[in-house]
Amino acid sequence: MPEHLRRSILVSLALGLFVAIALGLISDIRAVASSFGAFDWGVLPAVLGLTLFNYVLRWLKWDYYLRRMGMGDGVGYYDSALLFTSGMVMAVTPAKVGEVLKSALLKRINGTPIAASAPIVLAERITDGLAMLLLMGAGLTLYPPARPAFAALLVLTVAGLLLVQSQSLMQRALAMLARLPFAGKAVPRVATAYESSRQLLVWRLLFVSTVISVVSWFGECAAMYYVLIGLGITGEALLLKATFVFAASTLFGLVSFLPGGLGVSEASSTGLLVLLVPMAAGPATTATIIIRFCTLWFGVSLGVVALALFSRRYGAPVAETPRVA
Repeated sequence: MPEHLRRSILVSLALGLFVAIALGLISDIRAVASSFGAFDWGVLPAVLGLTLFNYVLRWLKWDYYLRRMGMGDGVGYYDSALLFTSGMVMAVTPAKVGEVLKSALLKRINGTPIAASAPIVLAERITDGLAMLLLMGAGLTLYPPARPAFAALLVLTVAGLLLVQSQSLMQRALAMLARLPFAGKAVPRVATAYESSRQLLVWRLLFVSTVISVVSWFGECAAMYYVLIGLGITGEALLLKATFVFAASTLFGLVSFLPGGLGVSEASSTGLLVLLVPMAAGPATTATIIIRFCTLWFGVSLGVVALALFSRRYGAPVAETPRVA
């Protein structure tokens, strides 16, 4: 693994540990430790299985995008899975933008320009974001104060999609960019990226991909539900509450642009669990730490393994690996 990737992961891991320790201290470290001791670890296979369910469906979406765009030449399903899973190494980058690593690795296999395939990552993020908005929206009745944030995110997302679909507007923007002395050379790459984005974000494809994303991400929402069950939490509409908390905290972390949403996702998850389930701060912190380990850090760990397998198969990525830290 390239040194700058290793450094980025270690820095993010250190930050993640700091966040977990800080949450534990704020919530009462003894209560957190007691909750870990009382946790029913027998639910862990279900939690990890639901997380894997999410990964498999998202890989199918990635593979579909890849082949629909005609960029799958020489990429078998094993290679496609390696590309997708390797990208999860970069889940701890701001807004997951580092997942463009997949484009750099794809270029090593069949020479596809990064500018042409990078919009696939953008389409993944947009459809994932829409899915999380819809999942969050399903539970808005639980927490009315979140409605303004939900509406703002929805309006911004729809406005961005309409902007991408306006070819005349984007062509004028590219023409203006071409007249700038410091940006002229980048225009061909930007134009290539825009054309790929426009094809990926047509309404029919966007609808199908978003449905897949809703189903896949609901898997991790259900994983949060099982974490709560493992802590002995019961109550009315627990699955709906778990869905709202996981979706909302993930979205808040995404729009924070912090690496992996670290700090923001954990704090919002713990706070919402205390407020909505309701539950004590100690068990809520424990639930947050466990679900983050079984989703974010589990994915990063799989990504490290996949990147090692890719490097053994094609050689270690060096020059064109995106730098994020």
